[in-house]
Amino acid sequence: MKIVEYLFRKVIPLFLGALVFFGLVLVMVDLMMNLWNFISNGVPGLKVLRIMALYIPKCLWYATPIAILFAVSYTLSDLYANNELIAIFASGISLTRFTFPLLVFAFGMSFALFFFDDKVVVPTYAKKTAEQEEALKKDKSLNNDKIVILSENGNITYKAEFYDDTAKRLTGLYLIIRNEDKTLSSIIRADSASWREDKWILSGGIQYTQKDGTISVGSVTKESMERLTEPPETFQNNVISVETVDSKTAKVYIEHLQKAGLPFAEPLSLYYKKFAFPFILFIVVFLSVGLSGKTRKNVMLMSLASCISAAVLFYVTQMVTMLLAKFGAISPFMGAWFPVFMFVVIATVVLRYART
Repeated sequence: MKIVEYLFRKVIPLFLGALVFFGLVLVMVDLMMNLWNFISNGVPGLKVLRIMALYIPKCLWYATPIAILFAVSYTLSDLYANNELIAIFASGISLTRFTFPLLVFAFGMSFALFFFDDKVVVPTYAKKTAEQEEALKKDKSLNNDKIVILSENGNITYKAEFYDDTAKRLTGLYLIIRNEDKTLSSIIRADSASWREDKWILSGGIQYTQKDGTISVGSVTKESMERLTEPPETFQNNVISVETVDSKTAKVYIEHLQKAGLPFAEPLSLYYKKFAFPFILFIVVFLSVGLSGKTRKNVMLMSLASCISAAVLFYVTQMVTMLLAKFGAISPFMGAWFPVFMFVVIATVVLRYART
């Protein structure tokens, strides 16, 4: 237990220091990128500070993998350089056994990072974005035009010229209703439609119904009216980014896309990424254990270089697999999780040939 305590007494301060440093760098980069916009729009200093404060959780989330990789890599390399591990290995304790508490710590931190993102990062980053857009006078309209929406698994198609979000009103509306076997049932044309409680009320609606090869024209039937329950939010100009909402909201959004028959591969891969990305903490610690001790010179420089290289390699790999998932070359699950599986294998191989 003394050895474990000694190990964590060296790792934790370095981890916290690196976390603050890398987090501060990310905050300053964002501030520098938006500073001229803040100045030109006359945003008060306190408002800018509040916006930057709301960005801190996101920066800490980004910085955590690099910080823990640096802390573990530097600590182990320093122990090698000072010959402290020689005594540990001579006493019969292997590198794997010595660093096992760090791996357990990183595995637990991976779960903590997921919940930190879901409960803290997502809401604070949403507030930061909203307040920054408000301060920079970037108004976002929820009105939409040239809309095509699929509902009831593609059995109902809404086509509208314009959606007014304030009035909850569709204009220039066409509805194509199909049977369960996807054959055409009827077409409805309406001048407009207004949302009332739980369904759309049509104005100037005419229904063209096909039955037994003949087409009849008449008023919109009550049965058809009862099926027009697609909520107004579906028609808004507010495509949700799965990365900017919590996992529960993301799941509901993806279920809506599946129900509407819309493409969902990219959002689903981003949803899986929410669960896969936090395990980068476990991976980088695993890697740093295997990479440590490669040199006794320039320990800090080599540790910093190795942690940045490993992080960049992981991010690039995940970017490529996410693109492949987006275009359907691989499944959304593999798009998010393949880099994790691949780097676990790489870390295992590196550890196998590490100095002990």
